[in-house]
Amino acid sequence: MGVSSQAASRQPFALGGEALEVFLGHEERALAIARRDARTAFAAVTVAVDPSLDLSAAVLAARRPDEPFFCLEQPDRDGFALAALGGVATLEARGEERFAELAGACRELGSRTVAGTGADPDAPPASGPVLVGGFSFAPEGGSAPEWGSLAPARLLLPGLAFARHRGQARLTLSAAVAPDEAPGEALARACARLAELGPAQMPLLDPEPVERSRVAGATPPAHYESAVARAVERIRSGELDKVVLAREVRVHAARELDPAPIFDALRAAFPGCYCWCAGTPELSFVGASPELLVRREGARAQTVALAGTTRRSADPAVDDHLGEQLLRSSKDREEQAIVSGRIQRTLAPLSLWVAGGDEPGLVKVQNVQHLATAIRAQLAEPVPALELAGLLHPTPAVCGEPREVAEPLIPALEGLDRGWYAGGIGWTDLAEDGEFCVALRCALLRGAVAHLYAGCGVVRESVPAEELDESEVKLQALLPLLS
Repeated sequence: MGVSSQAASRQPFALGGEALEVFLGHEERALAIARRDARTAFAAVTVAVDPSLDLSAAVLAARRPDEPFFCLEQPDRDGFALAALGGVATLEARGEERFAELAGACRELGSRTVAGTGADPDAPPASGPVLVGGFSFAPEGGSAPEWGSLAPARLLLPGLAFARHRGQARLTLSAAVAPDEAPGEALARACARLAELGPAQMPLLDPEPVERSRVAGATPPAHYESAVARAVERIRSGELDKVVLAREVRVHAARELDPAPIFDALRAAFPGCYCWCAGTPELSFVGASPELLVRREGARAQTVALAGTTRRSADPAVDDHLGEQLLRSSKDREEQAIVSGRIQRTLAPLSLWVAGGDEPGLVKVQNVQHLATAIRAQLAEPVPALELAGLLHPTPAVCGEPREVAEPLIPALEGLDRGWYAGGIGWTDLAEDGEFCVALRCALLRGAVAHLYAGCGVVRESVPAEELDESEVKLQALLPLLS
Protein backbone atom coordinates (compact mmCIF):
# COMPACT_ATOMS: atom_id res chain seq x y z
CA MET A 1 0.00 0.00 0.00
CA GLY A 2 1.41 3.41 -0.96
CA VAL A 3 1.66 6.41 1.31
CA SER A 4 -1.44 8.09 -0.20
CA SER A 5 -3.49 4.90 0.20
CA GLN A 6 -2.41 4.57 3.83
CA ALA A 7 -3.43 8.17 4.47
CA ALA A 8 -6.81 7.54 2.83
CA SER A 9 -7.44 4.50 5.04
CA ARG A 10 -6.64 6.52 8.14
CA GLN A 11 -8.72 9.51 7.04
CA PRO A 12 -11.44 8.15 4.73
CA PHE A 13 -13.46 11.37 5.09
CA ALA A 14 -10.69 13.87 4.25
CA LEU A 15 -11.43 16.28 1.39
CA GLY A 16 -9.33 15.97 -1.76
CA GLY A 17 -7.67 18.91 -3.46
CA GLU A 18 -10.53 19.56 -5.88
CA ALA A 19 -13.13 19.54 -3.09
CA LEU A 20 -10.98 21.92 -1.04
CA GLU A 21 -10.86 24.34 -3.97
CA VAL A 22 -14.62 24.10 -4.46
CA PHE A 23 -15.26 24.71 -0.75
CA LEU A 24 -12.91 27.70 -0.76
CA GLY A 25 -14.77 29.18 -3.73
CA HIS A 26 -18.11 28.68 -1.97
CA GLU A 27 -16.70 30.25 1.18
CA GLU A 28 -15.57 33.34 -0.73
CA ARG A 29 -19.04 33.79 -2.20
CA ALA A 30 -20.65 33.25 1.21
CA LEU A 31 -18.28 35.79 2.74
CA ALA A 32 -19.37 38.35 0.15
CA ILE A 33 -23.04 37.71 1.07
CA ALA A 34 -22.23 37.97 4.79
CA ARG A 35 -20.35 41.25 4.40
CA ARG A 36 -23.01 42.73 2.15
CA ASP A 37 -25.77 42.19 4.74
CA ALA A 38 -23.66 42.11 7.93
CA ARG A 39 -25.18 38.68 8.69
CA THR A 40 -23.85 35.14 8.77
CA ALA A 41 -23.95 33.15 5.53
CA PHE A 42 -23.08 29.50 4.90
CA ALA A 43 -20.82 27.50 2.62
CA ALA A 44 -20.94 23.78 1.86
CA VAL A 45 -19.38 21.09 -0.30
CA THR A 46 -20.50 17.50 -0.96
CA VAL A 47 -18.19 14.60 -1.82
CA ALA A 48 -18.54 10.84 -2.28
CA VAL A 49 -17.44 8.54 0.56
CA ASP A 50 -17.21 4.79 1.07
CA PRO A 51 -20.78 3.46 1.56
CA SER A 52 -19.52 0.35 3.37
CA LEU A 53 -18.46 2.40 6.41
CA ASP A 54 -20.79 2.62 9.41
CA LEU A 55 -21.60 6.31 9.08
CA SER A 56 -23.73 6.52 12.23
CA ALA A 57 -20.97 4.85 14.26
CA ALA A 58 -18.45 7.39 12.95
CA VAL A 59 -20.69 10.28 14.02
CA LEU A 60 -21.57 8.87 17.44
CA ALA A 61 -17.96 7.97 18.23
CA ALA A 62 -16.75 11.49 17.33
CA ARG A 63 -19.45 13.49 19.13
CA ARG A 64 -18.35 15.94 21.78
CA PRO A 65 -20.23 16.44 25.08
CA ASP A 66 -21.38 19.90 24.00
CA GLU A 67 -22.37 18.92 20.45
CA PRO A 68 -25.75 17.96 18.95
CA PHE A 69 -25.98 14.84 16.78
CA PHE A 70 -28.58 13.08 14.67
CA CYS A 71 -28.88 9.61 13.12
CA LEU A 72 -31.79 8.25 11.09
CA GLU A 73 -31.68 4.85 9.40
CA GLN A 74 -34.06 2.49 7.64
CA PRO A 75 -31.77 -0.45 6.74
CA ASP A 76 -34.35 -2.41 4.74
CA ARG A 77 -34.97 0.58 2.44
CA ASP A 78 -31.84 -0.06 0.38
CA GLY A 79 -29.59 0.80 3.31
CA PHE A 80 -30.86 4.36 3.83
CA ALA A 81 -28.89 6.25 6.46
CA LEU A 82 -28.49 9.88 7.48
CA ALA A 83 -25.93 10.74 10.16
CA ALA A 84 -25.10 14.31 11.20
CA LEU A 85 -22.88 16.04 13.72
CA GLY A 86 -22.76 19.55 15.11
CA GLY A 87 -24.93 22.53 14.38
CA VAL A 88 -23.70 25.52 12.39
CA ALA A 89 -27.24 26.95 12.45
CA THR A 90 -30.21 26.25 14.75
CA LEU A 91 -33.79 27.05 13.75
CA GLU A 92 -36.57 26.87 16.33
CA ALA A 93 -40.27 27.73 16.43
CA ARG A 94 -43.26 27.15 18.69
CA GLY A 95 -47.00 27.62 18.62
CA GLU A 96 -49.69 27.02 16.04
CA GLU A 97 -47.64 28.53 13.17
CA ARG A 98 -44.41 26.67 13.97
CA PHE A 99 -44.29 24.66 10.72
CA ALA A 100 -44.81 27.67 8.45
CA GLU A 101 -42.33 29.74 10.48
CA LEU A 102 -39.71 27.00 10.37
CA ALA A 103 -40.24 26.43 6.63
CA GLY A 104 -39.74 30.15 6.08
CA ALA A 105 -36.57 30.13 8.18
CA CYS A 106 -35.26 27.16 6.15
CA ARG A 107 -35.98 29.01 2.90
CA GLU A 108 -34.17 32.11 4.16
CA LEU A 109 -31.19 30.03 5.29
CA GLY A 110 -31.10 28.39 1.87
CA SER A 111 -30.92 31.80 0.22
CA ARG A 112 -27.76 32.49 2.24
CA THR A 113 -26.09 29.14 1.58
CA VAL A 114 -23.57 28.59 -1.22
CA ALA A 115 -23.40 24.90 -2.00
CA GLY A 116 -23.00 24.55 -5.77
CA THR A 117 -25.49 23.18 -8.28
CA GLY A 118 -23.54 20.38 -9.93
CA ALA A 119 -25.64 17.45 -11.12
CA ASP A 120 -25.21 14.22 -9.14
CA PRO A 121 -27.89 11.78 -10.36
CA ASP A 122 -26.62 8.97 -8.09
CA ALA A 123 -26.71 11.07 -4.92
CA PRO A 124 -28.76 9.57 -2.08
CA PRO A 125 -31.76 11.41 -0.61
CA ALA A 126 -30.64 13.93 2.04
CA SER A 127 -27.35 14.64 0.24
CA GLY A 128 -26.07 18.19 0.25
CA PRO A 129 -26.90 20.76 2.94
CA VAL A 130 -29.71 19.21 4.97
CA LEU A 131 -31.60 20.35 8.06
CA VAL A 132 -32.27 17.63 10.62
CA GLY A 133 -34.42 17.45 13.73
CA GLY A 134 -38.05 17.18 14.65
CA PHE A 135 -41.04 18.56 16.48
CA SER A 136 -43.25 17.87 19.46
CA PHE A 137 -46.76 16.46 19.49
CA ALA A 138 -48.32 19.68 20.82
CA PRO A 139 -47.63 23.20 19.52
CA GLU A 140 -46.09 24.14 22.88
CA GLY A 141 -45.03 20.59 23.79
CA GLY A 142 -41.94 19.72 25.77
CA SER A 143 -42.36 22.11 28.70
CA ALA A 144 -41.69 19.32 31.23
CA PRO A 145 -38.11 19.45 32.62
CA GLU A 146 -37.02 16.18 30.98
CA TRP A 147 -37.63 17.64 27.49
CA GLY A 148 -35.69 20.81 28.34
CA SER A 149 -33.43 21.28 25.31
CA LEU A 150 -35.89 20.22 22.58
CA ALA A 151 -38.03 23.13 21.37
CA PRO A 152 -41.53 22.41 19.99
CA ALA A 153 -39.97 22.55 16.50
CA ARG A 154 -36.22 22.41 16.00
CA LEU A 155 -33.97 21.89 12.97
CA LEU A 156 -30.17 22.04 12.73
CA LEU A 157 -27.88 22.62 9.80
CA PRO A 158 -25.10 20.20 10.82
CA GLY A 159 -21.43 20.84 10.23
CA LEU A 160 -21.03 17.26 8.96
CA ALA A 161 -23.74 15.16 7.34
CA PHE A 162 -23.50 11.70 5.77
CA ALA A 163 -26.21 10.25 3.52
CA ARG A 164 -26.33 6.69 2.15
CA HIS A 165 -28.79 4.84 -0.12
CA ARG A 166 -28.56 2.11 -2.75
CA GLY A 167 -24.81 1.68 -2.51
CA GLN A 168 -24.00 5.38 -2.76
CA ALA A 169 -22.84 7.63 0.08
CA ARG A 170 -22.08 11.33 0.34
CA LEU A 171 -20.49 13.59 2.93
CA THR A 172 -21.55 17.23 3.14
CA LEU A 173 -19.31 19.64 5.02
CA SER A 174 -21.00 22.93 5.98
CA ALA A 175 -19.69 26.01 7.75
CA ALA A 176 -21.03 29.32 9.01
CA VAL A 177 -19.23 32.29 7.51
CA ALA A 178 -19.27 35.46 9.63
CA PRO A 179 -18.88 38.93 8.07
CA ASP A 180 -15.66 39.66 10.00
CA GLU A 181 -13.85 36.41 9.12
CA ALA A 182 -10.79 36.25 6.93
CA PRO A 183 -10.99 34.12 3.76
CA GLY A 184 -10.22 30.48 4.51
CA GLU A 185 -11.08 30.56 8.22
CA ALA A 186 -14.35 28.65 7.79
CA LEU A 187 -12.65 26.03 5.61
CA ALA A 188 -9.87 25.53 8.15
CA ARG A 189 -12.38 25.19 10.99
CA ALA A 190 -14.52 22.67 9.11
CA CYS A 191 -11.56 20.57 8.00
CA ALA A 192 -10.15 20.47 11.53
CA ARG A 193 -13.41 19.00 12.80
CA LEU A 194 -13.59 16.57 9.90
CA ALA A 195 -10.08 15.32 10.71
CA GLU A 196 -11.39 14.05 14.06
CA LEU A 197 -13.71 11.56 12.35
CA GLY A 198 -12.68 8.09 11.33
CA PRO A 199 -14.05 4.56 10.92
CA ALA A 200 -15.77 3.33 14.08
CA GLN A 201 -17.87 0.51 15.45
CA MET A 202 -20.85 0.83 17.73
CA PRO A 203 -20.32 -0.02 21.42
CA LEU A 204 -22.18 -3.12 22.56
CA LEU A 205 -24.95 -3.32 25.11
CA ASP A 206 -23.94 -5.04 28.33
CA PRO A 207 -26.00 -8.27 28.30
CA GLU A 208 -25.51 -8.88 32.01
CA PRO A 209 -25.05 -5.61 33.90
CA VAL A 210 -23.88 -5.92 37.48
CA GLU A 211 -26.67 -3.65 38.70
CA ARG A 212 -30.15 -4.14 37.30
CA SER A 213 -32.34 -1.24 36.24
CA ARG A 214 -35.57 -0.39 38.04
CA VAL A 215 -38.75 -0.08 35.94
CA ALA A 216 -41.76 1.88 37.14
CA GLY A 217 -44.80 3.41 35.50
CA ALA A 218 -45.08 7.20 35.72
CA THR A 219 -48.60 6.45 36.97
CA PRO A 220 -50.24 3.15 38.06
CA PRO A 221 -51.63 0.92 35.27
CA ALA A 222 -55.10 1.46 36.70
CA HIS A 223 -54.80 5.15 35.80
CA TYR A 224 -54.42 4.23 32.14
CA GLU A 225 -57.34 1.79 32.21
CA SER A 226 -59.48 4.48 33.81
CA ALA A 227 -58.48 6.99 31.12
CA VAL A 228 -59.46 4.50 28.40
CA ALA A 229 -62.80 3.82 30.08
CA ARG A 230 -63.59 7.54 30.26
CA ALA A 231 -62.62 7.95 26.60
CA VAL A 232 -64.91 5.08 25.55
CA GLU A 233 -67.78 6.76 27.40
CA ARG A 234 -67.24 9.98 25.45
CA ILE A 235 -67.01 8.09 22.14
CA ARG A 236 -70.23 6.16 22.81
CA SER A 237 -71.99 9.42 23.72
CA GLY A 238 -71.16 10.67 20.20
CA GLU A 239 -68.62 13.32 21.27
CA LEU A 240 -65.88 11.88 19.01
CA ASP A 241 -64.96 8.77 17.00
CA LYS A 242 -61.45 8.00 18.25
CA VAL A 243 -58.79 9.25 20.64
CA VAL A 244 -55.23 7.99 21.15
CA LEU A 245 -54.05 7.70 24.73
CA ALA A 246 -50.44 7.16 25.73
CA ARG A 247 -48.68 6.12 28.91
CA GLU A 248 -45.15 6.62 30.20
CA VAL A 249 -42.85 4.08 31.84
CA ARG A 250 -39.53 5.07 33.41
CA VAL A 251 -36.37 3.02 33.61
CA HIS A 252 -33.91 4.02 36.33
CA ALA A 253 -30.48 2.66 35.39
CA ALA A 254 -27.42 2.27 37.59
CA ARG A 255 -25.37 4.63 35.40
CA GLU A 256 -25.76 7.16 32.60
CA LEU A 257 -27.40 5.69 29.51
CA ASP A 258 -25.39 5.69 26.27
CA PRO A 259 -27.65 6.14 23.21
CA ALA A 260 -25.18 4.57 20.75
CA PRO A 261 -25.60 0.86 21.64
CA ILE A 262 -29.36 1.33 22.05
CA PHE A 263 -29.63 2.85 18.58
CA ASP A 264 -27.45 0.07 17.18
CA ALA A 265 -29.70 -2.58 18.73
CA LEU A 266 -32.82 -0.88 17.36
CA ARG A 267 -31.57 -0.75 13.76
CA ALA A 268 -30.62 -4.43 13.99
CA ALA A 269 -33.94 -5.51 15.50
CA PHE A 270 -36.21 -3.22 13.43
CA PRO A 271 -34.54 -2.87 9.99
CA GLY A 272 -37.84 -2.01 8.30
CA CYS A 273 -38.57 0.85 10.71
CA TYR A 274 -37.29 4.41 10.88
CA CYS A 275 -34.64 4.09 13.58
CA TRP A 276 -33.33 7.35 14.99
CA CYS A 277 -31.11 8.86 17.64
CA ALA A 278 -31.30 12.63 18.10
CA GLY A 279 -29.13 14.17 20.77
CA THR A 280 -28.34 17.44 22.52
CA PRO A 281 -25.74 17.94 25.27
CA GLU A 282 -28.46 17.23 27.86
CA LEU A 283 -30.42 14.31 26.39
CA SER A 284 -30.92 11.74 23.65
CA PHE A 285 -34.18 10.77 21.96
CA VAL A 286 -34.14 7.29 20.40
CA GLY A 287 -36.75 5.12 18.75
CA ALA A 288 -37.86 2.78 15.99
CA SER A 289 -41.07 3.85 14.25
CA PRO A 290 -42.95 1.91 11.57
CA GLU A 291 -44.89 5.01 10.50
CA LEU A 292 -44.01 7.47 7.75
CA LEU A 293 -45.66 10.85 8.28
CA VAL A 294 -44.69 12.27 4.89
CA ARG A 295 -42.02 12.06 2.19
CA ARG A 296 -41.81 14.72 -0.50
CA GLU A 297 -39.82 14.37 -3.70
CA GLY A 298 -40.60 17.30 -5.98
CA ALA A 299 -44.31 17.22 -6.72
CA ARG A 300 -44.75 13.69 -5.33
CA ALA A 301 -45.84 13.06 -1.75
CA GLN A 302 -46.13 9.75 0.07
CA THR A 303 -47.47 8.79 3.45
CA VAL A 304 -49.04 5.80 5.20
CA ALA A 305 -52.12 5.31 7.35
CA LEU A 306 -51.08 3.04 10.19
CA ALA A 307 -53.56 1.96 12.85
CA GLY A 308 -54.64 -1.32 14.41
CA THR A 309 -52.13 -3.51 16.20
CA THR A 310 -51.62 -7.08 17.33
CA ARG A 311 -48.65 -9.07 18.56
CA ARG A 312 -46.25 -11.30 16.61
CA SER A 313 -45.50 -14.99 17.18
CA ALA A 314 -42.35 -17.02 16.59
CA ASP A 315 -44.59 -19.74 15.11
CA PRO A 316 -45.27 -18.75 11.46
CA ALA A 317 -48.72 -20.36 11.47
CA VAL A 318 -49.75 -18.54 14.64
CA ASP A 319 -48.24 -15.29 13.34
CA ASP A 320 -50.26 -15.57 10.12
CA HIS A 321 -53.39 -16.35 12.13
CA LEU A 322 -52.88 -13.25 14.29
CA GLY A 323 -52.47 -11.17 11.13
CA GLU A 324 -55.67 -12.58 9.63
CA GLN A 325 -57.52 -11.82 12.86
CA LEU A 326 -56.27 -8.25 12.68
CA LEU A 327 -57.41 -7.90 9.07
CA ARG A 328 -60.90 -9.12 10.05
CA SER A 329 -61.18 -7.12 13.30
CA SER A 330 -64.04 -4.61 13.00
CA LYS A 331 -62.55 -2.53 15.82
CA ASP A 332 -59.12 -2.28 14.17
CA ARG A 333 -60.51 -1.74 10.67
CA GLU A 334 -62.66 1.12 11.99
CA GLU A 335 -59.57 2.66 13.56
CA GLN A 336 -57.65 2.20 10.28
CA ALA A 337 -60.40 3.71 8.13
CA ILE A 338 -60.56 6.81 10.33
CA VAL A 339 -56.83 7.44 9.89
CA SER A 340 -56.78 6.74 6.14
CA GLY A 341 -59.80 8.90 5.42
CA ARG A 342 -58.48 11.87 7.38
CA ILE A 343 -55.08 11.79 5.62
CA GLN A 344 -56.63 11.62 2.15
CA ARG A 345 -59.04 14.46 2.94
CA THR A 346 -56.12 16.60 4.16
CA LEU A 347 -54.04 16.02 1.02
CA ALA A 348 -56.90 16.38 -1.51
CA PRO A 349 -57.07 20.23 -1.64
CA LEU A 350 -53.31 20.40 -2.29
CA SER A 351 -53.17 17.70 -4.94
CA LEU A 352 -54.05 16.88 -8.53
CA TRP A 353 -54.87 13.39 -7.31
CA VAL A 354 -54.61 11.28 -4.14
CA ALA A 355 -54.54 7.48 -4.22
CA GLY A 356 -54.90 5.05 -1.34
CA GLY A 357 -55.45 1.32 -1.28
CA ASP A 358 -59.01 0.03 -1.07
CA GLU A 359 -58.04 -2.55 1.55
CA PRO A 360 -55.40 -2.25 4.29
CA GLY A 361 -52.43 -4.59 4.34
CA LEU A 362 -50.16 -5.79 7.12
CA VAL A 363 -46.90 -4.21 8.24
CA LYS A 364 -44.90 -6.60 10.40
CA VAL A 365 -42.03 -5.52 12.62
CA GLN A 366 -40.19 -7.53 15.23
CA ASN A 367 -42.75 -7.55 18.03
CA VAL A 368 -46.01 -6.26 16.53
CA GLN A 369 -47.98 -6.10 13.28
CA HIS A 370 -50.21 -3.26 12.10
CA LEU A 371 -52.90 -2.50 9.55
CA ALA A 372 -51.49 -0.10 6.96
CA THR A 373 -52.64 1.73 3.85
CA ALA A 374 -50.08 3.39 1.56
CA ILE A 375 -51.20 6.79 0.26
CA ARG A 376 -49.66 8.74 -2.64
CA ALA A 377 -50.40 12.20 -3.99
CA GLN A 378 -49.37 14.38 -6.93
CA LEU A 379 -49.12 17.89 -5.53
CA ALA A 380 -50.68 20.76 -7.47
CA GLU A 381 -48.07 23.12 -5.96
CA PRO A 382 -44.68 22.18 -4.42
CA VAL A 383 -45.65 22.59 -0.77
CA PRO A 384 -42.50 22.23 1.38
CA ALA A 385 -42.03 18.89 3.13
CA LEU A 386 -42.06 20.66 6.49
CA GLU A 387 -45.42 22.32 5.80
CA LEU A 388 -46.87 19.01 4.56
CA ALA A 389 -45.76 17.47 7.84
CA GLY A 390 -47.53 20.27 9.69
CA LEU A 391 -50.75 19.77 7.71
CA LEU A 392 -50.81 16.02 8.34
CA HIS A 393 -49.72 16.22 11.97
CA PRO A 394 -51.22 15.03 14.18
CA THR A 395 -52.84 12.18 12.29
CA PRO A 396 -55.69 10.25 13.92
CA ALA A 397 -53.11 7.49 14.48
CA VAL A 398 -51.57 9.56 17.29
CA CYS A 399 -54.37 12.02 18.11
CA GLY A 400 -57.97 11.16 17.24
CA GLU A 401 -60.99 12.15 15.19
CA PRO A 402 -62.33 14.77 15.06
CA ARG A 403 -58.99 16.34 15.82
CA GLU A 404 -60.44 19.50 17.34
CA VAL A 405 -62.23 17.39 19.97
CA ALA A 406 -59.53 14.78 20.57
CA GLU A 407 -56.50 17.08 20.83
CA PRO A 408 -57.53 19.01 23.98
CA LEU A 409 -58.93 15.82 25.53
CA ILE A 410 -55.59 13.96 25.36
CA PRO A 411 -53.61 15.84 28.04
CA ALA A 412 -56.65 15.91 30.31
CA LEU A 413 -56.95 12.11 30.21
CA GLU A 414 -53.24 11.17 29.95
CA GLY A 415 -51.77 13.53 32.50
CA LEU A 416 -48.34 13.66 30.81
CA ASP A 417 -46.28 15.93 28.58
CA ARG A 418 -45.68 13.94 25.38
CA GLY A 419 -42.83 16.20 24.29
CA TRP A 420 -41.52 14.88 20.97
CA TYR A 421 -43.27 11.52 21.45
CA ALA A 422 -45.92 11.23 18.70
CA GLY A 423 -44.39 14.28 17.03
CA GLY A 424 -42.02 13.92 14.08
CA ILE A 425 -38.37 13.13 13.33
CA GLY A 426 -36.71 13.74 9.99
CA TRP A 427 -35.01 16.09 7.56
CA THR A 428 -35.53 18.64 4.82
CA ASP A 429 -33.13 19.97 2.21
CA LEU A 430 -32.68 23.33 0.47
CA ALA A 431 -35.04 22.22 -2.32
CA GLU A 432 -37.72 21.74 0.39
CA ASP A 433 -37.89 18.00 -0.21
CA GLY A 434 -37.66 15.82 2.86
CA GLU A 435 -39.01 13.05 5.00
CA PHE A 436 -40.50 12.83 8.48
CA CYS A 437 -41.59 9.79 10.45
CA VAL A 438 -43.96 9.73 13.40
CA ALA A 439 -41.97 9.45 16.64
CA LEU A 440 -43.35 6.20 18.06
CA ARG A 441 -41.79 3.29 20.01
CA CYS A 442 -39.33 5.70 21.55
CA ALA A 443 -37.49 6.70 24.69
CA LEU A 444 -36.07 9.93 26.03
CA LEU A 445 -32.70 9.30 27.70
CA ARG A 446 -31.57 11.84 30.26
CA GLY A 447 -28.71 10.85 32.52
CA ALA A 448 -29.53 7.51 34.10
CA VAL A 449 -33.29 7.76 33.49
CA ALA A 450 -35.16 6.62 30.36
CA HIS A 451 -38.72 7.79 29.71
CA LEU A 452 -40.56 5.31 27.44
CA TYR A 453 -43.86 6.08 25.73
CA ALA A 454 -46.53 3.96 24.04
CA GLY A 455 -50.04 4.84 22.92
CA CYS A 456 -53.15 3.03 21.72
CA GLY A 457 -56.11 4.10 19.63
CA VAL A 458 -59.37 4.06 21.59
CA VAL A 459 -62.64 3.56 19.70
CA ARG A 460 -66.19 2.52 20.57
CA GLU A 461 -65.31 -1.17 21.04
CA SER A 462 -62.10 -0.65 23.04
CA VAL A 463 -61.67 -2.61 26.28
CA PRO A 464 -59.44 -0.90 28.90
CA ALA A 465 -57.55 -4.05 29.92
CA GLU A 466 -56.87 -4.93 26.27
CA GLU A 467 -55.56 -1.43 25.52
CA LEU A 468 -53.25 -1.70 28.53
CA ASP A 469 -51.97 -5.04 27.18
CA GLU A 470 -51.41 -3.49 23.74
CA SER A 471 -49.37 -0.68 25.28
CA GLU A 472 -47.22 -3.27 27.07
CA VAL A 473 -46.55 -5.02 23.75
CA LYS A 474 -45.49 -1.72 22.16
CA LEU A 475 -43.20 -0.89 25.09
CA GLN A 476 -41.32 -4.12 24.43
CA ALA A 477 -39.62 -2.46 21.44
CA LEU A 478 -37.29 -0.66 23.85
CA LEU A 479 -37.86 -1.95 27.37
CA PRO A 480 -35.64 -5.05 27.04
CA LEU A 481 -32.75 -2.89 25.78
CA LEU A 482 -32.97 -0.56 28.73
CA SER A 483 -33.92 -2.84 31.61
